[in-house]
Amino acid sequence: MGKNMVRVGVIGCGAMGKEHVERLTNVIPQTKVVAVYDYIEEAAQEVVKKYDVTSFTSGKELIDSNDVDAVVIASADETHADYVMECLKQNKYVFCEKPLALTAKKCEEMMEIEASQGHRLLQMGFNRRFDKGYVEMKNAIDNGEIGEPLMIHSAHRNISQAPGFKTDYAITRVAIHEIDISRWLLGDEYDEVQVLKVKQSKRTDGDWLNPQLIMFKTNSGQRIDVEVQTDGAYAYDIRCQVVGEDGTLDLPDPAVVTKRKNQQVSYGLSDHWANRFSDSYDEEFIEWARGILNNQLVGASTWDGYASCVTSDALIKSRDSGKPEKVTMIEQPEIYQ
Repeated sequence: MGKNMVRVGVIGCGAMGKEHVERLTNVIPQTKVVAVYDYIEEAAQEVVKKYDVTSFTSGKELIDSNDVDAVVIASADETHADYVMECLKQNKYVFCEKPLALTAKKCEEMMEIEASQGHRLLQMGFNRRFDKGYVEMKNAIDNGEIGEPLMIHSAHRNISQAPGFKTDYAITRVAIHEIDISRWLLGDEYDEVQVLKVKQSKRTDGDWLNPQLIMFKTNSGQRIDVEVQTDGAYAYDIRCQVVGEDGTLDLPDPAVVTKRKNQQVSYGLSDHWANRFSDSYDEEFIEWARGILNNQLVGASTWDGYASCVTSDALIKSRDSGKPEKVTMIEQPEIYQ
């Protein structure tokens, strides 16, 4: 690793992986993608030809390489944990897309290894922590501008999903962002959670439950509700309102031009997550690179990945049981405090 440059290997060359390669190559000045791996050889070769990088025959081979300073994991959900464990064992920085693992136990093992290395090595891909709107809301809460926060009302609406989408993914791949950002905004952990079944949308292009209404209660008694609409929505639209003792905070839409025409006022909404949160992905990776070079990561940690995993498990259990379920976590290791 050079003084001002981090050599990055990317595991997973699907839609998300390609987005990250492009960003790390052409947007983030402190990073250079030098290696990729994907179990689908054609996907990896597309990236190799476009960016002139080296393709490895396995994820482990990429992680083992002395030419790779840090690793980005954007592969299939079930592969994340093993790749992360390998990076942590080698004391190598790693950026992991959600989810961190499929079981809370695996997350606990990761935290043990990371703690034994003596410093944070992992940053989770919770990009909303770097979105200007959410950052402004967080600062307002921390500065006491609306008094004590009491509730959060939010929504996550999608136009469509890729083939093979399942009911659980509405939590583990979609609402997982609300799970993390609500914890971050309020600075509190969850006590119990619940999934409420609601009237189902005829616009759903599959047999999964859509929409779902998710409820959280924090340890200090705050309530959060999240409407999760995974298919058939009018746009990709993210809503968030924090209700405080002395006022409210509403997440702003990204900067858009308002049009006045034919006795109407209108403005456009996004159709895809990559467009809506483009700037936050940039900021996320700028901070990741800076954190590596300064040996001090500031983004979402392994603990945050663990918290989202435990909460997701409780939500899925609640959907099956039809009642609220407790969120039970281990004591937070000192390295994350």
